[in-house]
Amino acid sequence: MATVSETLSDQGLARLTADMDPAMLALARRHDPRHGADLWGRPEGWASLDLRTPPDLGFGTAVDALAEDINALRPFSHLPIRPMKPFKLATDTQDGGRALKCLAQAVYYESAREPQLGQEAVAQVVLNRLRHPAYPKSVCGVVYQGAARTTGCQFTFTCDGSLARAPQPDLWLRAQDVARQALNGFVAKGVGSATHYHAQYVAPYWAPTLVKMKQIGAHIFYRWTGPWGEPPAFTGRYAGSEAYLSPAVLGGLDPRTQGLFDTEQMEVPEPRRITLALGGEVRTYTVVDPLALGSDRTRAIGTLFAPRRKPTPEEIKKINESLAAMEAAPPAAPPPPN
Repeated sequence: MATVSETLSDQGLARLTADMDPAMLALARRHDPRHGADLWGRPEGWASLDLRTPPDLGFGTAVDALAEDINALRPFSHLPIRPMKPFKLATDTQDGGRALKCLAQAVYYESAREPQLGQEAVAQVVLNRLRHPAYPKSVCGVVYQGAARTTGCQFTFTCDGSLARAPQPDLWLRAQDVARQALNGFVAKGVGSATHYHAQYVAPYWAPTLVKMKQIGAHIFYRWTGPWGEPPAFTGRYAGSEAYLSPAVLGGLDPRTQGLFDTEQMEVPEPRRITLALGGEVRTYTVVDPLALGSDRTRAIGTLFAPRRKPTPEEIKKINESLAAMEAAPPAAPPPPN
């Protein structure tokens, strides 16, 4: 076939294949060494993507018109958007004043020219992260997480030089008002438990891994999948210390996006496995800690969830006594014949 494809023209090949039955023709085309154009427009090597690196299908993080087309193809979730509980922090204290500044910076540099609802949604995302177990427990910690990383930061303005530009006074006052009301208990119900967002003209690789919730202005908002994306999971408590941004925070990453692929920066504990025999069939299962990062309580074949707590000695003693009593009890008499 290689010789044929090298020596015959397309017209000659057409004459040669005209006498082939459909099955023979399909087999010949399957083994044709010539590289024809992919009718789907997929990049070369699409069938062997390495999932250890962020899959980009040849274009990485798409921008502009291509990104808008991609975002339009990804539907919004029909799951309900549940509002969060109010968060209140006095802004007349030292910690509160710093938190107000950091939150106002996030609102200004991320959404200064967005509508009011869009700015409120950005503030809500910051506070949602603060209360989620996966993120720092201060407002400034959330905003500046990853600011020292070479691979990027959580809020772009903290590492792209935007802070060198002085804010416009009127827009800055507006951002401060939005931040102040957020710290005074205002809840942006429209974005619920959202912890991520991006501009509509950007299509990041992590977007398909999250629940696409809603678009407000130029931003599309997302939440974590499964129970860890629902309000009951947001159990983190505010820790204060706004002035202290530790190296761990400044070099931190998002465990749901960068953390999935940055294995050099995070320790992944070895999973615990058990082997069970049932009905003559032996299977090995992975025991997943439901409290561990990313261990959503969802049903999955081959996965067991560990209990939330170990039984107490009293509970163990009671169980053993019950089992002993069952073993010591005489067998039940068979039912009388009919």
